[in-house]
This record gives sequence, structure tokens and C-alpha cells, in this order.
Amino acid sequence: MQDRARATRKMLLESAAHLFVERGYTGTSVNDISDHSGKTSGAIYFHYSSKEKLALAVVREQFATWPQLTARYAAPDVPPLEKLVALSFEVARSLSEDVVARAGARLWAERRTIEAAVPTPFDAWARATTRLLVQARRRGELAEGIEPSATAVTLVCAFFGLCTLADEMPGAPGWGDRLDQWWLLTLTSLQATPEPAALLARARVPARPKEPVPCPI
Repeated sequence: MQDRARATRKMLLESAAHLFVERGYTGTSVNDISDHSGKTSGAIYFHYSSKEKLALAVVREQFATWPQLTARYAAPDVPPLEKLVALSFEVARSLSEDVVARAGARLWAERRTIEAAVPTPFDAWARATTRLLVQARRRGELAEGIEPSATAVTLVCAFFGLCTLADEMPGAPGWGDRLDQWWLLTLTSLQATPEPAALLARARVPARPKEPVPCPI
């Protein structure tokens, strides 16, 4: 029964996300989500007591939980600026390709139309970015005069703006090319010894899976 309930909640979440991306929060009704998902309005209210609660669940599912991705970049042998760039591509990929993440971003932008406090990941993003910049400074990899916390806020604002507007620009390249261009420009200012193209190339190489640890007998 729990598996069925989880599957239903997932279906409702994804159906709502598709509609929120296409129509926005105010343009989507519970009846619309019912028609899209094939579930009754009663089933929706059983799992989510209101459209607001369903919208908040969409935001929390991907958009507001991205800081958890930083755990994947804890390897001590990877330079912190390289971790930051690699993480940015994973977040941007989620924003571009994952409908729930895209819906979360749109709902956050429309948060004033939702009668509930919409969670935001930006403070956590800034803290994670600050930690990586501090590590880079300790390693002598950060340019002179770069203040980690203030720079982190600027990077987060610029990054989210880039992800939000990249697809709207006429004749613009895909999000990956646009992010490449942004990092080539940004790393020139961030790095103590600028080598933006080399760092970007290293960060764009997919992480190799760890070798399995043999089970002791």
C-alpha cells in the first residue's frame, strides 16, 4: 500500500510540474492536474491538501534540495574551483532537463502568487559556494582581492539569471555552451593564475565511478 501511495504521489507531482512549467501557478487548477494525471480531485486532495501544498512539494523535490548535490563533490583530491564548476553544470542540467526542477524554478519566480512560504535554495547555494571559495583561497588558487562570501552571492545571482534567461535569448546557444562562456569569463577573474579553459575542460569530464570495495570474507 505504501508503494502504491508513493507511486501516486510521484505521478501527481510530475503531472503538476508539467502544468506549472507550461501554464504557471495561477494558470493551473486542481482539475487540470486531475485531467493530466488521470487521478480524481479527491485523490489529489488525499495526498496534498491544497494546490499550494502540491506546489510546495514540487519546489522541495528538486529546486530547494540542490545543495545536497555538494556531497557528491567532497573528494579531497579535486580542486575546489573545479568542484564549483562541475557542480554548476549538474545544477544547470537539472534546471534544463528535469521538469520538476524547472517547475520549481518557475514556482519560485511566481512565489508572490502562492499563499504559502516558498522555500529557496539560494542561501544554501551561497554558503556552499563560499566554502569552496575559502578552500580555494587557502590553497592559493583564488585571485588577490576576492572576498569569498560576497563573491559567492554574486556568482549565485549571476548563475541563476543565466540559467533562467539562456533559453529566452534569440539565437542563443544551448545552456551548456552558454555556461561554458560564462565560466571562461568568470574564472579569468577568480583564479590566481588564470587558466579558465583548462579548468573548465577538467570539470566537464564526467566523474569516474569509484571501484567497488571487496567484501571481506
